Amino acid sequence: MKTDTEIKHDGFQALKSKLNVVEIEKFIVLINREKFDYTKWREYLFEDMTIPQIAEKAEEYSKKNK
Repeated sequence: MKTDTEIKHDGFQALKSKLNVVEIEKFIVLINREKFDYTKWREYLFEDMTIPQIAEKAEEYSKKNK
C-alpha cells in the first residue's frame, strides 16, 4: 500500500500531465470549496455504461498509456 506522501506525489503528477500550474491550483481550490464526496461521485460515474463498454474504455486507456 502506498504512503500518503506517495499518493499525493502521484496525484500531482497526474494533474501535471493534463493541467498547467494555474489550472492545478484552481482544481485544488474548487475541490476544497465544494462538499465533494468522491465515493458517491464514483458510484454514479459509470451508471450509463455496460460492463463491456467500461472494459473497452479501460483497454483503450491502457494501450494509450503504455
